[in-house]
Amino acid sequence: MVDFWRSEHLVFRGLFVVIALVLLFLRLLPLGSAPGALPGPDLLLCMIMAWIVRRPDFLPMPLILVVILAEDLILMRPPGLWTAIVIIATEFLRSRIALTRELSFLVEWLLIAGVMLGMMLAYRLVLGIAFVPQPPFGFAIVQVLWSIAVYPVVVALSRLALDLRKPATGEVDSLGRRL
Repeated sequence: MVDFWRSEHLVFRGLFVVIALVLLFLRLLPLGSAPGALPGPDLLLCMIMAWIVRRPDFLPMPLILVVILAEDLILMRPPGLWTAIVIIATEFLRSRIALTRELSFLVEWLLIAGVMLGMMLAYRLVLGIAFVPQPPFGFAIVQVLWSIAVYPVVVALSRLALDLRKPATGEVDSLGRRL
């Protein structure tokens, strides 16, 4: 419980919420909304994945849940479906943090790409089973491919601007606890 209130954690959690709100605001702006335009990447998902792989303690599950659920409600998606899929994916990655710490970036990128594709397919499968209208498959796959392509840029920006990196094996924090 004490870890939740550490100042470094609070700074990154607050920064995550601010960045998420800015990304959501930019997504709501009517920029480039011409019919037939290609969809952009899901930058918030890329940021969540990058931060979970690097420092899962900075993004607790309830914080991700609140941010993605708010995004669901504001973007008028089926409430909770995308949230549940994102939570399952992030907890899948969180449970494999010891493995991802040892992976090269290329293998990590392939893992994230597989997770993102799986998330999109699960979302479309549930919407299809419920007979909910959804955007064409090509639209969804282009958005996922854009997100996969932008993931290295998000990782680089997180590393350069925020010094967010994977902890080395055996690295400890200022209190001597393993990271």
